[in-house]
Amino acid sequence: MKPSDFKDISYDKDEGTGVVVVTLNRPERKNALTAYSFLELWWAADALDNDDTATAMIITGNGENPKKDATKEPFCSGGYFNPAEGPLSDDASLDEEIKAQMDLTDIAQKKLTLKMWELDKPVIAAINGYAVGAGFTMPLSCADLIYASEHAWAQIPFVSLGIIPEFASSYILPRLMGFQKAKEMMFFGKPIPAQQLSDMGLINEVVPHEELLAHAIKKASALIPPNGAAMAVKMCKQAIHKPLIDSFATALDNENVGLNKAITSSDFKEAVLSRVERRRPVFSGR
Repeated sequence: MKPSDFKDISYDKDEGTGVVVVTLNRPERKNALTAYSFLELWWAADALDNDDTATAMIITGNGENPKKDATKEPFCSGGYFNPAEGPLSDDASLDEEIKAQMDLTDIAQKKLTLKMWELDKPVIAAINGYAVGAGFTMPLSCADLIYASEHAWAQIPFVSLGIIPEFASSYILPRLMGFQKAKEMMFFGKPIPAQQLSDMGLINEVVPHEELLAHAIKKASALIPPNGAAMAVKMCKQAIHKPLIDSFATALDNENVGLNKAITSSDFKEAVLSRVERRRPVFSGR
C-alpha cells in the first residue's frame, strides 16, 4: 500500500532532507492501534527502507483532544480492542487481501518489531503525550532514540488486564533498568512521568512541549548528510543490534506464547468485563 493511502497513520516526507514524519493519526480513539495500524507501521518502515531519498523516520502522535489541552494530548493509548467484536472490530471494512496480511496470533508484533530493528536508517520517537501499553512498548523497541514532551507520561498496565507486555519489552526493559525495576514496572503498571522515564534511562531527553517535533527533526538532521555520517550511523545500529537479534526474536516468540494463552484466560475475561462494568476486577488466577 502507498503511504498516501494510509488511514491510521500519516506519512510525510520532507523532500529537502528526506526526513519522514509518521504520525499516529486516530485522535478520535486516542491514537489506539489495531492489527491494521501495526500493518500500516510495517508498510511505513518498508517504504522508508526502499526509498533511497528517505533518510530517517520520526514517529509522533496526533495530539488533538476534546479539551484542546496540551497536558492531555495522546501519543498512543495502546492497543484498540473491542471485546464484543474481536481484534478486527475497527477494521471491518478492510479488503480481504489486507486482512490476510494480518497475523492475529502475532500479538507481540514480532513482524513489525524485527522490521524496525533491521532498518539501517535512524528511527526517532517524539512522544508528545501519554503513552500507554503498546503506545510505550512500541517506541521502546522500535525507536533508536526517544524524546518526550514535558507533559508526557507512560504506563504499561498489562498485568492489570490479565495479560503480559509485548514488543520484546520483556527483553529490553531489564537491560535498561535492571530486573527488579523492570518487574516492578510490569507487575504494578503505574503511570511514570517523562522526567522519571528519563532518569530511569528509558528515554533520551525531556523537551518543552512546543519544541518537541522540531527537536526530533533537529536530532534526525544531525544523523544524515550533510550534517551526519549516515554510513557510520548504519554501522553503529548493526553493531548493536546483530549480536542481540536471536535473543530479541526469542523474547518476541515467548511473549506471543504468553499473550495467546493469556487472552483465553478467565483473568483476562474478568479484566475486560470489569472495565465494561466500571468496577474493580476480581481475579481467580486462571
